[in-house]
Amino acid sequence: MLDLPVTMTAVGFAEHGGPEVLRPESLPVPRPGPGEVLVKVAYAGVNRPDVIQRQGLYPPPPGASPLPGLEISGQVVALGEGVTAPLLGQAVCALVSGGGYAQYCLAPAAQCLPVPDGLPLDCAAALPETLLTVWHNVFERGWACEGETILVHGGTSGIGSMAIMLGKLFGLTVIVTCGGADKCRAALEIGADHAIDYKASDFVEAVKDITGGKGVNLVLDMVAGDYVARNLQCLAEDGRHVTIAVQGGAKAQINMAQVMSRRLTLTGSTLRARSATFKALLTQEIAQTVWPLVEAGKLRPIMDQAFPMEQAAAAHTRMEAGHHIGKIVLKMG
Repeated sequence: MLDLPVTMTAVGFAEHGGPEVLRPESLPVPRPGPGEVLVKVAYAGVNRPDVIQRQGLYPPPPGASPLPGLEISGQVVALGEGVTAPLLGQAVCALVSGGGYAQYCLAPAAQCLPVPDGLPLDCAAALPETLLTVWHNVFERGWACEGETILVHGGTSGIGSMAIMLGKLFGLTVIVTCGGADKCRAALEIGADHAIDYKASDFVEAVKDITGGKGVNLVLDMVAGDYVARNLQCLAEDGRHVTIAVQGGAKAQINMAQVMSRRLTLTGSTLRARSATFKALLTQEIAQTVWPLVEAGKLRPIMDQAFPMEQAAAAHTRMEAGHHIGKIVLKMG
């Protein structure tokens, strides 16, 4: 254990509401328990779950920190019981269940990934949540295979941009939807094969035109609501529909006869509430299959803006406005 202060600055909220409820506060520096490490946080990723937690719609799972923040980067400064890996002093990034908006954060050792040389710490903090979410839902739940075509909604978001890059690295044709011509251009620059401005055209008809009427093999959906029925129209036979957020509403009405006759699969997941064992195994798979691409410099997150931790409200305001392209992070003082 390195020398540690007694207290730290963190960003939390006393009541649910708009971005203005976020405020700095002084809290005790946590101590790692069995299997945990304590990270002196350099940067924390800002993600949509942080926003909806602040709004009171996504409570942390039992035992998790009430502070927002699901991914961090920084230096390991203390080890909990049973942590035998030579992590002390190492730069890592990690998926956490909460607590990232703080100068110090606990992380399961099994959910830490080493920050390779050449990867800035702001970029490292922008990887764990989006990378693990996209990998699990596109390639594990969605069974994406080389040569297939995927439709991704929100192509310039943190998740969307990661889906573009991972898709291209693993041989997929990637179609995205974006809100506006500027975002479509940005998505194409990131690497998407096709970008559809959903404000200017019907994405269902656009997908039919792009695929010659065949449809896509997979839809990665962050909207849900009335998008689901439209997404199913975009799917080819034996297509898969994976939902990871419900920004357009939690309920959908679909034609189950269409699901049966075309052998469609509907699934979805959330990552935060999964077991520590599952997250450890997923991190291990990422370390083996994707992290070599990060180490080689072939995969880097698309970065939007870094805010000082005391400007967390401004970071949330930017995310809610939808103007960002890529990842927003907080820099911890």
